[in-house]
Amino acid sequence: MLLGGAKMAEAVVELLERAARREVPLEELRALRLAVQAVPPAALRARLSDDHLGALFALLSVNDREQVSACVSILERLLQALDPVYVIQNLREELQKGLFHPDDSVKILTISQVGRIVENSDAVTEILNSPELLRQIINCIGGEKIAVAKEAIKSLSRIAQTQDGLEALFVSSLLSDLKNVMATNDVVRYRVYELIVDISSVSADSLNYCANSGLISELIGELTGDDVLVRATCIEMVTSLAHTPHGRQYLAQQGVIDKISNIIVGAESDPFSGFYLPGFVKFFGNLAIVDSPQQICERYPVFMEKVFEMAESHDPTMIGVAVDTLGILGSNVEGKQVLQKTRSRFQNLLSRIGHQAKNAPTELRLRCLDAISSLLYLPPEQQTEDLLRMTESWFTSLSSQPLELFRSISTQPFPDLHCGALRVFTAIANQPWAQKLMLDSPGFVEYIVDRSVEPDKASKDAKYELVKALVNSKTIAEIFGNQYYLRLRAYLREGPYYVKAVSTTAVEGAE
Repeated sequence: MLLGGAKMAEAVVELLERAARREVPLEELRALRLAVQAVPPAALRARLSDDHLGALFALLSVNDREQVSACVSILERLLQALDPVYVIQNLREELQKGLFHPDDSVKILTISQVGRIVENSDAVTEILNSPELLRQIINCIGGEKIAVAKEAIKSLSRIAQTQDGLEALFVSSLLSDLKNVMATNDVVRYRVYELIVDISSVSADSLNYCANSGLISELIGELTGDDVLVRATCIEMVTSLAHTPHGRQYLAQQGVIDKISNIIVGAESDPFSGFYLPGFVKFFGNLAIVDSPQQICERYPVFMEKVFEMAESHDPTMIGVAVDTLGILGSNVEGKQVLQKTRSRFQNLLSRIGHQAKNAPTELRLRCLDAISSLLYLPPEQQTEDLLRMTESWFTSLSSQPLELFRSISTQPFPDLHCGALRVFTAIANQPWAQKLMLDSPGFVEYIVDRSVEPDKASKDAKYELVKALVNSKTIAEIFGNQYYLRLRAYLREGPYYVKAVSTTAVEGAE
């Protein structure tokens, strides 16, 4: 077998030699394509020369689709065998031409090699000494093929993780290339913004480079411009920028958060606000949870007001965004307390959310169930009497018989809804008031330990999480009593997918 491998490698090298002399007809290229797939790349590494690879790259310049396709397959396989440092040092010009190539498969082959090079700390410095290649990578952001553009953004983002990379991109003529490519069209402009936000997220230093380039202020300018669709796209990018502390600090210093708040205030009189309001409200929801829910809600009261208005409206899109935002806001204790301060208004809202969880279209029902789980969950170390009273009163506000409501949802034949309802039970499973409710509800504990009601893997996993949450609670043995507690522990020990063995014994002579 080894001999076969060595012979195969010989055959590949012989074909490569002929290619280097430009003597390869198409059927031999086809044979080479098959042969390189059969030989491990490592076996070829020592035998490959620049001439071999250069010749294959040269064959790409012929206007023959089948020849190009065969060469791309061969190169894909051979380049894998080579160290990224070798590739950038010896095939720089070939890579540059590859990024110019009219055929997308060649662009993808080349840009994926760039991806390998930027992941290698020794090779990436070589790329920084190749301004022409960098310029080509930037131009790829403007390409029609989304796969090429995405790979280019990823590579540039990786290059910008070093000080030298930041200097190369933002303190040289490449910045004007970046701005030129932005002028291609709206879609490409957003791709460049996406790259800028990616780079800015790395550190305060990278953010400074991006800010000094003027590109972040351009993005922010579009946020407050007149085009409502552009606003909707840009707010998502600004929200990503707010995920890091240095990003939030920058947005606050530049007055961007105040601007967004003012736009929400002005949305009242804008008939097209439906396009961008959801994104603006989500921005504050994300900001509140990473910062301080109380401070954000006190400083920007319009945010809370707008979330309540949207949740009380009759527009399913707006209700969905409001429900998601309430779920985010109420995912920690400080956020829950902010909501609790609105007293009866929030209690009434919960009753609407409970109604939607039962009657809305499936997608909105799922979002309601997820928000309810988030709002009701309390980590064991935060279960004070006040907070337990609060989650219990929220639960009872959802419906006249909330436990039965979620149980009826959990018995429906839709796995997503079934799991969503189980997650609500899991969220309250470690709270004593909920354990008492479960125990007092006829047949409820039997339902929990009944494995036959879970038809698929997702449902079995969700039920297992519920059992785990119950078993791990300090109060469960006392409230459920020994018999039920031991059955739950047995369920946990047997795992989520346990199937009881059924024994059948044949007795001779029996009817």
